[in-house]
Amino acid sequence: MLMHWIWLATLPGLHDRQKALLMQYFRDAEDVFFADADAYGCIEELSQEEREALGNKDTALAEDILRQCQRLKIHILTYRDAAYPSRLRNISDPPMVLYYKGVLPEFDSIPLIAVVGTRKASGYGLTTAKRMGSQIAECGGVVVSGMAFGIDGMAMRGALSKGAPVIGVLGSGADVVYPSSNRSLYADVEVNGCLLTEFAPGTPPMKWNFPKRNRIISGLCCGVLVVEAPEKSGALITARRAADQGRDVFVVPGNIDVASCKGSNGLLRDGAIAVSSGWEVVSEYAAQFPGKIRRVDGASMQTAYPDEVALAAREEEKTSLKVAQNTDFPRKAKKEKASKKKKEIDNSAAPLYSDAETMKPPLTETEQAIVNCLGPAYILVDDLIVASGLTAGTVSAALTMLQIKGVVKLLPGNRVQRNEK
Repeated sequence: MLMHWIWLATLPGLHDRQKALLMQYFRDAEDVFFADADAYGCIEELSQEEREALGNKDTALAEDILRQCQRLKIHILTYRDAAYPSRLRNISDPPMVLYYKGVLPEFDSIPLIAVVGTRKASGYGLTTAKRMGSQIAECGGVVVSGMAFGIDGMAMRGALSKGAPVIGVLGSGADVVYPSSNRSLYADVEVNGCLLTEFAPGTPPMKWNFPKRNRIISGLCCGVLVVEAPEKSGALITARRAADQGRDVFVVPGNIDVASCKGSNGLLRDGAIAVSSGWEVVSEYAAQFPGKIRRVDGASMQTAYPDEVALAAREEEKTSLKVAQNTDFPRKAKKEKASKKKKEIDNSAAPLYSDAETMKPPLTETEQAIVNCLGPAYILVDDLIVASGLTAGTVSAALTMLQIKGVVKLLPGNRVQRNEK
């Protein structure tokens, strides 16, 4: 039953890897639900805490989510459904449930290409993203992106202009529009493709949702195209996940003197494939999808209109949710500004976990960056490394110091949690 799949997907105490592991031992989520402690005990890969978590048979949340989906006309796709994309099913941590609005494409019979980049894009980046999205669609590919403002949204608009389906992968519930300026794009994608998410209806765009969302973007696709991205960008997280999942990583070369291109240009140095047209991307999969790809590599007339560039400039000046498309790290300038404007701090709404700035003993910038990636629930250290953008050694050393300072708790199973005491 769908209720059992939602129960498994939302069950606390188990990571997606462990939930996928259960599918090697059980036929479906219903079998997992009705299994007893002896059955769970036979699975050596599960820790004692994870076996105890499976003993939680409360379905109230799952039933509520199911009712919300029915009311909002949100469809549900489960891990065992025939329509579930096989590429996504084969990653190490696939979602057990996907919620969607719109019409699902034939995931496995056409080349899906993710197009990602910075939210604060230049006019060049916006025009290039629109052209690449248009060309990928003309060549028979399907554009997948994160529905963010900037590169993501512009690539999708380019594909939609050709009447092609697109897939928007969300870091929130399927009924939540983020950013609000993309409301018309959401409507277009729902009509001409689908909005896809692992988050239940009503889930807000919290910062830890987006690194999780990025693994789905790359996991769905044959390859990931980065158009324009600074050194600390969510697009680079997606590119790293793509490489880990065995996907191709493509990059449009950018101006070496522009900060918003430093991250994407760095990927080229690390071995990504340089491309200048949608055909150069899609042609990589001609043998894999015979008869589905056509060569269209002429000049594209797509361009970012002046009003789109102007809107991008205005968006760049806004103080919106910083973690929507990147992993922000605390900057000294921000701390200095905060100390000089005490009245503003006293009268403004404090961001989530704003007390991290006043913890004693004081945290280093690296330690603070790691704390900012932690939510109320535990997170695997591997996922923390991805979310922070830091090396494994740096994270490991910082976690040791944070544990000594009483800021975090290290849990069994390579997990870490914020210490709220």
